[in-house]
Amino acid sequence: MENDIVKTIQRQIFENKDIEYKNFQSKLIPNIEKDCIIGVRTPILRKIAKSISTDERKTFMSKLPHKYFEENQLQAFFISDIKDEKECYIRLGEFLPYVNNWATCDQMCPKVFKKNKENLIEYIKIWLDSKEEYTVRFAIKMLMTFFLDSNFNKEYLYWIAQIDREEYYIKMMQAWYFATALAKQYEKTICIFEEQLLDDWVHNKSIQKAIESRRIARDIKEYLKKLKVR
Repeated sequence: MENDIVKTIQRQIFENKDIEYKNFQSKLIPNIEKDCIIGVRTPILRKIAKSISTDERKTFMSKLPHKYFEENQLQAFFISDIKDEKECYIRLGEFLPYVNNWATCDQMCPKVFKKNKENLIEYIKIWLDSKEEYTVRFAIKMLMTFFLDSNFNKEYLYWIAQIDREEYYIKMMQAWYFATALAKQYEKTICIFEEQLLDDWVHNKSIQKAIESRRIARDIKEYLKKLKVR
């Protein structure tokens, strides 16, 4: 019965495959084997997700690991929709070790996290210490999404600055985080760059992203250019 549910969902995905889109997507996610990408556009995949019942979702989420990228995307959609906080963290704990690409990682943003930021920050601490590349990336993204506005604490900047990892997709998320922090919390973030607390690549990439942002004033962009490491 459980396997039938998974096969039915797989069949729905394959019925909507688009070879041209598969070829396009495989270039965006080069670390995934092309045979593991079916090629289904996100709006169609979301439509498939909406057609799957709550009980079917639970069965599907328990059948890890998934083979196809699109199955992982569905898992990300389902986890993001979970309304029970405890269940959401359980499902994330099961799934994060199997996340193998930036797109699936960045797709997850559970709505239930908005209700209890104190719990979330404790989980973020744990995720930041993970050996898994995309678990760390997810943690940085959650800190960027939920803790750069009213829940901001300058201490969080140093959490991200102290991450010393060589994985490309972690470093890119660090840069994205600091570019966003410059846009939202400039006065408290600029010291990170003035004191050169980041490795050269993340430092320069953060500045590049900030300069490209429409949320940052021109005079600040000119100052940031002077802070680039050469």
